[in-house]
Amino acid sequence: MVGTKAPPSLLYMVKQVELVVRSHLDDLVKPAGITALQYTSLTVLERHDGLSAAQLARDSFVTAQSIADLVRSLENRGLVRRERNPRNRRELLILLTDEARELLARYAEPMRDLEERMISDLTAHQADQFRQALSKAWHALS
Repeated sequence: MVGTKAPPSLLYMVKQVELVVRSHLDDLVKPAGITALQYTSLTVLERHDGLSAAQLARDSFVTAQSIADLVRSLENRGLVRRERNPRNRRELLILLTDEARELLARYAEPMRDLEERMISDLTAHQADQFRQALSKAWHALS
């Protein structure tokens, strides 16, 4: 049919969601003096404290080069510390500080509110399906 437009691709739509979420995250954490990427890395460490830089980079969706600057910045802010891995003395592990845990606790509710806003037009069942679909899509490409 002439004049009908194809719907946007799922890849395009996922990127749109990612960009708007990142913009909102940046706005939320800006008063704390950190970026959305730094916040994401802190949440990764909150779930799995004591990661190597390589593991943190993978789990935070940044390159190994980017994680070095990111960790240095967080360390300078007193949000993370590095310690030698007792099982591999050549490896440094990155750990959250108490200040980082307080920051994460302070932002937990605003982050939940943002997520709730994102899915506000979905039923609880649709939100669960959305979460499962995103997880399956991620696993399919990982």
